[in-house]
Amino acid sequence: MKNLLTMTAMALCLASATTAQEKTEFRVAWSIYVGWMPWGYLEDSGIMDKWADQYGIDVEIVQINDYVESINQYTAGAFDGVTATNMDTLSIPSGGGVDTTALIVGDYSNGNDAVIIKGEGDLASLAGKPVNLVELSVSHYLLARALDSVSLAEKDLAGVINTSDADMIAAFAADDVEAVVTWNPLVSSILEDPAASKLFDSADIPGEIIDLMVVNTETLEANPDFGKALVGAWYEVMGLMAAGDEEVLTAMAEASGTDLAGYQAQLASTEMFFTPAEAVTFTSGAELPATMVNVAEFLFDKGILGEGAPSADFVGVEYPDGSITGDESNVTFRFDTTYMQMAADGAL
Repeated sequence: MKNLLTMTAMALCLASATTAQEKTEFRVAWSIYVGWMPWGYLEDSGIMDKWADQYGIDVEIVQINDYVESINQYTAGAFDGVTATNMDTLSIPSGGGVDTTALIVGDYSNGNDAVIIKGEGDLASLAGKPVNLVELSVSHYLLARALDSVSLAEKDLAGVINTSDADMIAAFAADDVEAVVTWNPLVSSILEDPAASKLFDSADIPGEIIDLMVVNTETLEANPDFGKALVGAWYEVMGLMAAGDEEVLTAMAEASGTDLAGYQAQLASTEMFFTPAEAVTFTSGAELPATMVNVAEFLFDKGILGEGAPSADFVGVEYPDGSITGDESNVTFRFDTTYMQMAADGAL
């Protein structure tokens, strides 16, 4: 999950900055990941259309094969919402000045993101080795947390090699690649190689890599029915998944390139919030602000917390209780439980 704030994306987002208005047609983007497969099912099954019709709007859900590109396109204004992690939302749209709201907190990675080495070894054995990953992504963050756990740092490696998620499986098979950091379903595929050994995963840092559906704040404020339709449709599918509907789960499995057993294995390492009440509780918890401070510090250290960011407090992040971490005069990332609470209350 994934990303990197490019100068192109920054320029596009600045060029696309407009005041949101009421409208009836919306587009959201998503990319392949175990916790985001419901978005493809929502589109294909007609559930999204049903909820959109209920509110007299149209919502198109578009799959983008490159995760980073999907966020860049959202930042540039091509989409009203996108699936993204908390870290990538902070660094790309919010860091670039696009006020963004976490509409749905879907899950956190609980083993889906992993550090994998070729052959035998442990985290300490990464010293002196190159590591392939999507640079400046949550994979990079996971690597930093893993290295820190054994008193190593990135400078102790032979370097990190920026590798697209689309190329990661092929990269691991190359003779000169010694270690990778990536996310599911890529992790599951790579671990099928007898030479692959998992050294560290997101279960070692629970609750830090959070998977979201984020939307443009101004668009949401001007069009609350957009938020209601997305949230209503999402939790209808969550109910089917929680009930173990094999037809639904198999469709998601096949769309992600695996079978039912493979997809269920990925779900087992994902802390899905199948009910809106669970999501509201997590989003309102005391741990979230601390996590976002840690993420902001990582991004600032890597120089990707917005162009010219003077400190890790550059971007203000607002939480459901109105508290803010970062710059209170530059709040561009908001965790808002309003619509999830409406779902919990049966008010959609």
